[in-house]
Amino acid sequence: MKILALERESSATGEAYTPHLEAEARRVWELFQGRSLREISFRLDERRAVLELECASAKEADELLATLPLVEQGLIEFELIPLRPYPGFARLFRERSGGKEETGSENDRLESS
Repeated sequence: MKILALERESSATGEAYTPHLEAEARRVWELFQGRSLREISFRLDERRAVLELECASAKEADELLATLPLVEQGLIEFELIPLRPYPGFARLFRERSGGKEETGSENDRLESS
């Protein structure tokens, strides 16, 4: 499952982060090498990280992120957003019968709600 993780910072000052930044970078690298962390970027409008993870569940993603030194220190936390694939492309390849499209799939109904 693809999970988007949006960083939220505490109200701590920058000095609180400094002693942990090298360990944070090392742990991020380990997660990246382990293939659970697929991408990490910073927002352009704010200095907050956005991570894309591939995990079996949001719980697993939360457990992985909990191993980051800045999370362990209570300096950051993450909002997790589980994602599912976009189902709309299926409409391009549906069989048409008698000039009418066949009824949509469950994903189509979810998409329109």
